[in-house]
Amino acid sequence: MKFTVDGHEGYAYTGGKPFDPALPCVVFIHGALNDHSVWTLLARWCAHHGYSVLAVDLPGHGRSGGLPLTSVEAIAAWLHRLLDAAGVQRAALVGHSMGSLIALEAAGRASHLVMVGTAYPMKVSDALLTTARDQPEAAMAMVTAFSHSVASAKPGYPGPGAWLRGGSMALMRRLQQRQTAVNLFENDFQVCDRYTGGEAAAARVTCPVHFILGALDQMTSPRQNAVLGGLLKPRIHTVPAGHALMAEAPDAVLAALRAALQAST
Repeated sequence: MKFTVDGHEGYAYTGGKPFDPALPCVVFIHGALNDHSVWTLLARWCAHHGYSVLAVDLPGHGRSGGLPLTSVEAIAAWLHRLLDAAGVQRAALVGHSMGSLIALEAAGRASHLVMVGTAYPMKVSDALLTTARDQPEAAMAMVTAFSHSVASAKPGYPGPGAWLRGGSMALMRRLQQRQTAVNLFENDFQVCDRYTGGEAAAARVTCPVHFILGALDQMTSPRQNAVLGGLLKPRIHTVPAGHALMAEAPDAVLAALRAALQAST
């Protein structure tokens, strides 16, 4: 589904069902150098079980036009404008990694807040930032290795023969090559590294909060959640996966998401 936001086309995958703003809405927000496709299983389940779905491509990513935005705050404001264009007042916000910070910042309009593979502060090492700037292909390989818990993960969704690491690399390569105006990988990692508004954003949250974390996550370790955990008092779901937990443990992540969406407190 396409929307016009700030004079540019914004894209959101609707899970294989026509978008109906009258239904409870779930908004999926991807992480750095990703797009809506990382949410396919979760988006389709929600769309076929009574929810409307918007799995967005952030500005300058995937099918959404414009330049990539340079701060969590700016992306959250863009997300609010996209929801306005879609006729959505409140939604369950589900964000992965960088997307979890965007969901937190935008959570004033959230009916539920689900932070997947999250950490705060989400600082990025100088070595990785430098490699992302100077050798983005090498940085992609580093992140792919860090994001998967084992070298050869057991295929889950979408089926036997899936190569999780290869698929992750292919997606990042494609997005990096399509965005010719800026180094998209470096931009997204800087967005994560710069964000310091987590405490203020957490103070504005009034909805149920759930964390879905990978027990073997080397990118955003569960140990990095003391600050937000203390402020948000979330229910924490831990799944046997690394940072790419939607790919590595799809059934466990879906079960945790279903529990989060059904929560009233």
